[in-house]
Amino acid sequence: MELMVLLNALVTRLLFVLHSLIGVWRVTAVKKEPKYWLLALLNLLLCLETGLTLKFKQGRGYKWFSPAIFLYLICIVPSLWLLEIHHGTQYCGNEPGAVQVNVSNQDFNQSRESSHGSEGTDHHIIQTAKVFVNQLSTICETVWTLALHQTFLLLLVVGRWLLPIGVEITRDQLSQLLLMFVGTAADILEFASETLDIEDVRKNYVLINAILAVWTWSMLQFPLDLAVQHIGCKPNASARRIPSLLLCRYSAELWNIGVSLFIQDGPFFIVRSILMGHFRIFNQMLVFFTAKNILVVTLQLYRLAVITFDFRATVLQKSRKGEVCCCPCEPYEARAHATGHQENEMKEFVAVSPKEESQAPSEDH
Repeated sequence: MELMVLLNALVTRLLFVLHSLIGVWRVTAVKKEPKYWLLALLNLLLCLETGLTLKFKQGRGYKWFSPAIFLYLICIVPSLWLLEIHHGTQYCGNEPGAVQVNVSNQDFNQSRESSHGSEGTDHHIIQTAKVFVNQLSTICETVWTLALHQTFLLLLVVGRWLLPIGVEITRDQLSQLLLMFVGTAADILEFASETLDIEDVRKNYVLINAILAVWTWSMLQFPLDLAVQHIGCKPNASARRIPSLLLCRYSAELWNIGVSLFIQDGPFFIVRSILMGHFRIFNQMLVFFTAKNILVVTLQLYRLAVITFDFRATVLQKSRKGEVCCCPCEPYEARAHATGHQENEMKEFVAVSPKEESQAPSEDH
């Protein structure tokens, strides 16, 4: 096992665990009930996955799916749900969080003076750490929740970058996937922050749960790598059907269209339309992003129509020429096998034809 692969696998999962523990700590501090520390037990699933990956995959990833990212979602999403639902996160004091943090400088100086002469350096470090943690606890809850959302999405992208890749995905595909994740994370963060910050939404408990459910549903695209990988097709009879060939050729594009329509832009548009149509909630940003979702959904449907008509024209053209419509994502050996099979049939036909022509006059005679 390579040392760098092992180090990346362990460091990335350690970052996931630390961030999820910070989320659990915030829930415990907000709820003021120690029982919420039980949420930290969800990290045992991530530890188990780490051991299995190191044993069976030598620290490398799987094809099409990242168990570490999926388990990280399981560990951190419940904490974010509880922080958003808690009524303390709905309203914030008049003083911004930055001002409250700056007050901590005086406390640091006092702790330094009190521990300078008698206790020593170790006691000073401990006191400074306690003061720092206490000051972090005084930051406004909305600032804490937004910071957890931001670091959560950033860690998803950075963690996917640091995680060792398997042999099925290339560096070029990984770079494309990371660029997609950056844009997706920005859209998801905007959806959660822009809708949950509306005062009328905060007063409706059912509406908060619905928005968080759509937000959670949109996060399920991060563990999957289908956006940059094609599904392999085998040259058999079932794979030569039109839907199978279409899926084989445009699997990555169809996955991106499906994600936009059913996981991200489509559900976001539905939620925003309900807010404006049923609850009569209007603001400039809500209207703008609703129009943006409509435009994206329309363009994705247009892209789907273009792909379908282009593939249909290609199939009809090849069928008129009598060519075998092989999937372009099949391996070269499979297409060579199909071509070689056609050449063998042609050679047999050419070899049999002279014999039939030589036998034909004798039979007539």
